[in-house]
Amino acid sequence: QVQLVESGGGLVQAGGSLRLSCAASGSIFSITMGWYRQAPGKQRELVAHITSGGSTNYRDSVKGRFTISRDNAKNTVYLQMNSLKPEDTAVYYCNRFPLIGPIKWGQGTQVTVSS
Repeated sequence: QVQLVESGGGLVQAGGSLRLSCAASGSIFSITMGWYRQAPGKQRELVAHITSGGSTNYRDSVKGRFTISRDNAKNTVYLQMNSLKPEDTAVYYCNRFPLIGPIKWGQGTQVTVSS
């Protein structure tokens, strides 16, 4: 099973930017990948996903602020987050989309946005 390692999180002020990376231990070129997040006390939610061909989709609350991309040669998926808001505070994870079959989560990366 492919292992996923998320990185790039941190503490940022509202309006700031972060770029998250998700490195896979194996090939993901044919897999639709997604970024998910889980805030304290809330369920994990899908933030954005990208197909193998590069088509993207975003949840409404991040449209125009976040950009998902991928580098299949590096088995890496990115999430560029701009104009961050306190409500974006969460642990961010990457995984396949949709979540079908055995799912193993990485450790995630913490994003904290201060007001």
